[in-house]
Amino acid sequence: MGDHGSHDHDHGGHGDHGHVHGVSADANVPKLTLALALILGFMTVEVIVALISGSLALLSDAAHMLTDAAAIALSLVAARLARRPAKGSMTFGLKRVEILSAQANGVTLLVLAAIIAFEGVRRLVDPPEVEGGLILVVALAGIVVNLAATWVLAQADRRSLNVEGSYQHVLTDLYAFIGTAVAAVVIMTTGFERADPIISLVIAGLMLRSGWGLVRASGRVFLEAAPQGIDPDELGHALASQTDVVEVHDLHVWELTSGFPMLSAHVVVATDSDCHGIRRELEHTIHERFGIEHTTLQVDHECGDLLTIQPRSALAGSGGGG
Repeated sequence: MGDHGSHDHDHGGHGDHGHVHGVSADANVPKLTLALALILGFMTVEVIVALISGSLALLSDAAHMLTDAAAIALSLVAARLARRPAKGSMTFGLKRVEILSAQANGVTLLVLAAIIAFEGVRRLVDPPEVEGGLILVVALAGIVVNLAATWVLAQADRRSLNVEGSYQHVLTDLYAFIGTAVAAVVIMTTGFERADPIISLVIAGLMLRSGWGLVRASGRVFLEAAPQGIDPDELGHALASQTDVVEVHDLHVWELTSGFPMLSAHVVVATDSDCHGIRRELEHTIHERFGIEHTTLQVDHECGDLLTIQPRSALAGSGGGG
């Protein structure tokens, strides 16, 4: 098997394409819309109560819910753009817009985690007075709302990094509300007001973990790395081991967008073999073993012995002596 080099193609060869449509954006739109409505409705109430109570944990929850709403709204826009058909120079349509949305959601989580961590450390040093009872009521209500939103998004197709970005926002917000409720109970029962910023730091840690996961996953797509779970070397050896396959090179496997893996390769087969039949067998192997349906395989016959042709000058010289 050759290396995974550049796309070198001999136009005289035989090529073929298999197609797949990836993760459907249409099915996710209603679920994203419902989750957005839940988040926006509760966020308004939470911001007011956070300002009245003076709770950083509650205010950080409200800020995170604002980013939740923005993340879901961005996901909705991306999902609608991704549905547009290929046109003009956009030969794949706007499918990768969903990955842009996922990366934006991940970066937002990282930035927000840094802000909350900074403020949490500051309040840990100088904790303000907070109203534990009011915080507890709002936190319990937030748990209910975020459980509903999390359940709605869990029903969507989370193979889409776009949906996964919104899901991670809402899930970390659910954890935040649970932490806020715990902090409120601690403050009410012990008077330990540093529980509020401590919980905020835990929330920041959760946001950091989720944000980094999204940035890393979306970055793999942008860098056209092999999809998770697919080993290019294993795939190449599987193709090269097929009957009558002499060599496989220029092998590339990547994701256009979530759930849309693609493969291209140059395959050299034995001189007297059925290149079209081998191509079909290779496509079947790629689909059955690796789950890739969109393939571009260039199949060429191995070069045999070349016919030696004498230069015209040599022929003229031999003819002149006869």
